[in-house]
Amino acid sequence: MKPRRNTKRVPSFRKLLRTSKIKLDNKLKNKQYKQQSAARKYRKEQKKLREAVRDAISKKPFPLEESKKKVARKWEGEEEDALPLDMMDEDDLQLMEDLAQKASFLTRDLSSDEPVHVKKRKQESVIDKYEKVPRRMRTEPEKELIHLLPIKDKGGIIPQTMEKPVLNAAEDEEEDTEEMEEAEDFHEEHLPVLTAEEMAAQRRQKLQERKMHIAALAAAILSEPDNNIKKLKELRAMLMEQDPNVAVIVRKLVMVSLMEVFKDIVPSYKIRPLTEAEKATKVKKETQKLREFEEGLVSQYKFYLENLEQTIKDWKQRKLKKSNVISLKAYKGLAEIAVKCLCELLVALPHFNFHNNIIVLIVPLMNDTSKMISELCCEAVKKLFKQDKLGSASLGVVKVISGLVKGRNYDVRPEVLKVFLHLRIKEVELQKDSEDIAPKKKFMTYKEKRKNLSRMQRKWKKAEEKLERELLEAEASESKEKKLKLHTETLNIVFVTYFRILKKAQKSPLLPAVLEGLAKFAHLINVEFFDDLLIVLHSLIASGGLSYRESLHCVLSAFHILSGQGDVLNIDPMKFYTHLYKTLFSLHAGGTNDDVEIVLQCLDVMFAKRRKQVSQQRALAFLKRLSTLALHVLPNSSAGILATNRVFMQTFPKMDLLLDNESQGSGVYLPELDEPEHCNAQNTALWELHLLQRHYHPTVQKFAAHLIVGAPTEGSGALSLDLSQRPARELFEAYSMREMTFNPPVASVTPRRKDTFSQVDSFIDEELNKQLQQHLSETVLHKPLDFAKHLKESSLL
Repeated sequence: MKPRRNTKRVPSFRKLLRTSKIKLDNKLKNKQYKQQSAARKYRKEQKKLREAVRDAISKKPFPLEESKKKVARKWEGEEEDALPLDMMDEDDLQLMEDLAQKASFLTRDLSSDEPVHVKKRKQESVIDKYEKVPRRMRTEPEKELIHLLPIKDKGGIIPQTMEKPVLNAAEDEEEDTEEMEEAEDFHEEHLPVLTAEEMAAQRRQKLQERKMHIAALAAAILSEPDNNIKKLKELRAMLMEQDPNVAVIVRKLVMVSLMEVFKDIVPSYKIRPLTEAEKATKVKKETQKLREFEEGLVSQYKFYLENLEQTIKDWKQRKLKKSNVISLKAYKGLAEIAVKCLCELLVALPHFNFHNNIIVLIVPLMNDTSKMISELCCEAVKKLFKQDKLGSASLGVVKVISGLVKGRNYDVRPEVLKVFLHLRIKEVELQKDSEDIAPKKKFMTYKEKRKNLSRMQRKWKKAEEKLERELLEAEASESKEKKLKLHTETLNIVFVTYFRILKKAQKSPLLPAVLEGLAKFAHLINVEFFDDLLIVLHSLIASGGLSYRESLHCVLSAFHILSGQGDVLNIDPMKFYTHLYKTLFSLHAGGTNDDVEIVLQCLDVMFAKRRKQVSQQRALAFLKRLSTLALHVLPNSSAGILATNRVFMQTFPKMDLLLDNESQGSGVYLPELDEPEHCNAQNTALWELHLLQRHYHPTVQKFAAHLIVGAPTEGSGALSLDLSQRPARELFEAYSMREMTFNPPVASVTPRRKDTFSQVDSFIDEELNKQLQQHLSETVLHKPLDFAKHLKESSLL
């Protein structure tokens, strides 16, 4: 019979090309796995076979003679009961003789009910089982050989070996225990008992040694960072200081030292990981050295940030390490230093690797229960916003803050949202479309070149475009287009956060921060949202649940919207004018004095920037009420209000009506009416200016005298340049009394001392002068006053 023919064909080369590499690898792996499983199965079968042979050899057959003797004894005892042979048939006798030849029949206990094929192991004793196990000779342990250098002679190479000396483990253990006991005895005998002063001196010495070591490592790294990058690892290893006497201070010093070292040696660019192709290529020694330095720097910087993060996590979770070197109270100090280091790195290295990781660590700590840590993180984010020229770092922070506010269900501190006010976004950059501000450089397509240019022109055009691309790539400053794009995305996220709070959390403590932010960035909002936003702001004011400062922010936000792109909208903001006019007398010299600054901003936006939309009656009513308000606020507020009145009188015509005592129309001025259009302000006079002329503050006096003569720009009644060119808000800040100082400073006057008589003695009579001198020389005895003396005397009588 012929062997079976293999029907599988060898795959052609074309088929192999079509087959993917992954499929071929899988086929090869399956084939190898099958071979391994077949070999494993074969080895298992061989092992079972060997065990069966070994068991068969170890088992001995039961001796037949002994069984015959036992059966004979039984037959002797039972001869009396047995039947005689002459009474048995020949067939039965022959059967008995045949069965007697079989050992199994003779050895079987006929009284038992078990079958014949039951194993004998059940009837064997424990000793018989033990005896049947094959004996193994005790062999000596194999000696380990050490291969030596071979010897070569005429016959060839002769290998040389030597037995490795085997030490007795028991003797070694005994020797070790003896040495430990001796060492313990030595320590117990010679360990001195230190006093408190000696322990303090020993601690100071250890601390000084650690400081010198830290300083030496840091100096070596800063002197030659390329050659001493390994010492950075040694310095970082000191973060795990285990000496409980100096562990806390040493770890703090190492944290701060590493932070300063990284700020100095980190390059001004981001280090990216090398690709496999770049690693495989051969480079110069200098390039390879630079690569090793960058790789080591990034890895050590990463480990350092992980250590800081773990320190903060251990403090937040109140978790101690197994070593228990540092107490739980000391972890708070370590965590504060770690937060300070992270804040410094956040501000100092916004361009380097792992900056986003630092942002993710810092932003949640802005909402921390510890006031110090929260303020540290908020200040660091503010600094980052102020110095971020491009906007990429600011965008990352704003994204994380928006996610934090939404994830905590708007239950965060107001300071977290107030950092948005420090975003460095200019108004001019986003008032127009980005295409108008920074038109994109468009290169000609191939079809346009083919259609409009000749062959030589296309060649020159191609070279020119290549050069322009290279110049754009090599340009150090970022393009304006990229900056505008980042700023737009940042503001979109800020407005989304604000609108979420206005929609879902109107009673949240975050509302003042939201209104303040809207007041600052309202002119950058898309025109489509203006109507809805104004309706929401008016509903918030009408609800009455806002504080006075929050309502002022609502008014300011509304007029910022209308003064920017909202000029195109046909919206009458009369209700906002009425609200501000009605609530002006809520200001006073107490706690609400700081709110005057917001009022000055509102007046600037409502009147100076919307002068064409404001009626004369409205301007007269506000001028009269502001003059009355200047009487009962602090001097800095009075100066700011009078500066605003000066702007009123110079901007709007016929404001000098209020400087005349005679009435200019029908009706009587109604100061208690809340409608500025109908209070008949033209029928009153600014009598408050005469009182302000006698104000104790010289600047207020100057402004009042200037307004009484009609606020001229030149002449004898004009203001000096330092007062006339300063806006109202600047005057409010300049003359503020927060630091309890008077501006301008009051000249100190030394009073005359009248302790002694000078020329007056000559006009006194001699006798009177003697009595006077005698009276002055006598010591005065102060007797205790007894107010109940007359009561006692009357009772005696």
